[in-house]
Amino acid sequence: MGEQDWTFIMSKMKILVAGGGGFIGGHLAKKLIEQGHDVRIVDRKPFDEWYQVHPEAENSVGDLQLLDECEKATKGVEWVYNLAADMGGMGFIENNKALCMLSVLINTHLLRAGLSNNINRFFFASSACVYAADKQTSTEATQLREEDAYPAMPEDGYGWEKLFSERMCRHFREDFKMVTRMARFHNVYGPFGTFEGGREKAPAAMCRKVIHAKMTGDHNIEIWGDGNQSRSFMYIDDCTHGVEMIMERDYTEAINLGSDEGVTINQLVDMVEDIAGIKLNRNYNLDAPKGVNGRNSDNTLIKEVYGWAPGITLREGMEKTYDWIFDQMKNRYGAVV
Repeated sequence: MGEQDWTFIMSKMKILVAGGGGFIGGHLAKKLIEQGHDVRIVDRKPFDEWYQVHPEAENSVGDLQLLDECEKATKGVEWVYNLAADMGGMGFIENNKALCMLSVLINTHLLRAGLSNNINRFFFASSACVYAADKQTSTEATQLREEDAYPAMPEDGYGWEKLFSERMCRHFREDFKMVTRMARFHNVYGPFGTFEGGREKAPAAMCRKVIHAKMTGDHNIEIWGDGNQSRSFMYIDDCTHGVEMIMERDYTEAINLGSDEGVTINQLVDMVEDIAGIKLNRNYNLDAPKGVNGRNSDNTLIKEVYGWAPGITLREGMEKTYDWIFDQMKNRYGAVV
């Protein structure tokens, strides 16, 4: 079930990528531009902080938490992909709950503006953080089905914002007949992502730490938690393919978009060490944020509905991600010792 099984709509459209200066948004915008669409990108960050800048697009800086900015952004647009949010890895999410909650203004105002500007279709990027905490207490890679989001007990802050915004999309569809689509992302990673500064996620953080050890000769690595917590990680190419597929087809409810290849954090470190050709001394920080004990994507529904599911292996994706981060760190911090 590969990407070649799908042919996306090729008629040229005016498309807004909200949050297109970010990691996932930058990759999605690139793909849409390559397909010949007229792409508008709006992001709050100044241009020099965008992860990717695409000169072929209509690029602008704007705070989409504000309704008037959303009105401008959606004017003349046919489709909206909303990937804008104030978020990061677990360290950021656990320590910035209010900031994460404020992202609800983005989705709410984009929906209102899209309605008034008569957009044709709206995509919302949700998260596996919507899933109930009591389903994720085991360190086994618990496969979470879409119905496991209710009764609601999501990740505090970020998860509540995502779950509420899903309901907004549903009710705009029900009450105003707006065509809305929703995908619950499971830990997206890959090149052109954050790998330092506090917002990075586990795959990028592990690459950075292992590369730092290789560059400096300090063969120690800090791991948040005991390393037994489990996750699945989805490579960015699977993510952007799935986003387009979900946006174009007719399924209306929130659906998992993630790999079902579950690993522990210790196994992730093993993999990065093997890629780097190095073995490190592990120090476990049991006081650091580590999130839930176990989370994995149940892909039963996406396979039933679309005959496809993310399939790029973690090893393949991590090798590409490691190589990109290695090059970035070498350019910034000098040659390997």
